[in-house]
Amino acid sequence: MTDAGAALRAGRDAIAAGETEIDLAGLQRFDSAAAAALLDWRRCAAEHGRPLRFVHLPDGLASIARVYGVAHLLDG
Repeated sequence: MTDAGAALRAGRDAIAAGETEIDLAGLQRFDSAAAAALLDWRRCAAEHGRPLRFVHLPDGLASIARVYGVAHLLDG
């Protein structure tokens, strides 16, 4: 949660610069704030008219997304 704000801004900046893929392999600690950030990034990419793909989504984060009923929004 403490790093969520900085990560959110960094992701938005990357998407605005044209990034269409975010590699989550280095993500070791996360909570529901991380899931919220991924959804925000997906929305940001849509606003820019771009697809966005998440690669190496940690199982634990995928599990959080399933609990909240948003896992399908992180696919693709």
